Amino acid sequence: MEKRFNKLFNLTEEQAIALLDTPQSELNQEDSRYIAASHLVNFPTEQSINALIRAIQTTDPCLDNRIVRRKSVETLGWLQAQPALPVIRTCLAEEDCYTVENAVWAIAEIGTQDPAILAEITQLLDKPGQTYRVMIHALRKLNYGPALESIRKFVDAEDVPTASAAIAAVCHFSQDYTLMERVVGFLQHSNVVARRLALQDLIDVRYYQAIPDIACCPVSLVFRLRTLRQLGEAGIAEGKLTFTDIQPYIEQSLRDHPQDLKLVHAYDQPPSLDFLIRELYETDFGRCYLATQTMLDHHAEAAPAALFATYAAEAEADYGAHFHVMKLMGWLKHAPAYDLLMEALYNPQPQFQKSRAAAAIALGELGDRRAIPDLKACLETKIWDLKYAALLALEKFGDLSAHQVVANDADWLVQAKARSRKA
Repeated sequence: MEKRFNKLFNLTEEQAIALLDTPQSELNQEDSRYIAASHLVNFPTEQSINALIRAIQTTDPCLDNRIVRRKSVETLGWLQAQPALPVIRTCLAEEDCYTVENAVWAIAEIGTQDPAILAEITQLLDKPGQTYRVMIHALRKLNYGPALESIRKFVDAEDVPTASAAIAAVCHFSQDYTLMERVVGFLQHSNVVARRLALQDLIDVRYYQAIPDIACCPVSLVFRLRTLRQLGEAGIAEGKLTFTDIQPYIEQSLRDHPQDLKLVHAYDQPPSLDFLIRELYETDFGRCYLATQTMLDHHAEAAPAALFATYAAEAEADYGAHFHVMKLMGWLKHAPAYDLLMEALYNPQPQFQKSRAAAAIALGELGDRRAIPDLKACLETKIWDLKYAALLALEKFGDLSAHQVVANDADWLVQAKARSRKA
């Protein structure tokens, strides 16, 4: 669940509460109680929590209100609102499976050791039509050992994300991690959602042995970096890893070259350049990486012009394709892309954040030394992966002077990187 864009709504807390309290039948066409429930995540106050509780207790059966209730439950989970636990618990008995799913997730976020609540969640594993992965994940997170046998029956579930969560939970409760290699295997599943959720399960049980496989998983580098970062932080805190253990995999993921991934898709016949360009818009990044590698291998001369064309037509506004275009300009070493990359380096929009680090890496690949001052300026940002990418790009230029600037950086990974290569 994503919080990054929650502040985009132009509402005060009081306006959001008033809107949420407005009966669905009295709303103006441009008003949205759903947006109000979403926006209150920014206000961890008693009045916001109470408004969200009132929204849950408003049981108008119309679809719009059901969606608002689901969102209100989710927002209370984000707020970790302990006073809301009793009303969220009542949602476990509802027929709407999405409300139940959000209630289970929110209870896990708020936290409880109440055996009655935990037993209720466990009983949902026997109820047809539920999102069992969410229940299993919650029971593991809340460390409810009595659920082990109920969870165990899902380790061979046909739904791979459910099986993955069940395996991780069984290993966690039994402390026998033999089955975790099956979860590692899911990193190569044809379904991108299965791959992404397997990464979460590896984080949850701190399965450090999977770090090399994680770095090769063909999903967006955002998921790989998040997994590696969280495992690295936990492993270092436990004394089981050092920065040196994770550094090559962090840097491999930041460079994000498709040749360093284990691709799960293949083409039946050589595709056209037009087809490959369209593949950059896929939500399954495994397909995007295959298209990228194929362009590099077979269309290196024609690709730059085609990439400029798609950028002007669509990719400028599609943040996934934008990211891939930035990277490709670097791998193709296309010097005329310098201005485009420089523009991406400074793009302030949150949805284009990963393109900034991609642009830094690409500028390092171009080798145009005009980029050095701008790469050094990136070290002033609070975005850790942009800072780290800028250091990698500066290393390509043979410039290690900037490492001293961030040797005491607030971000532990940036600091460790800087200290590993001080000039």
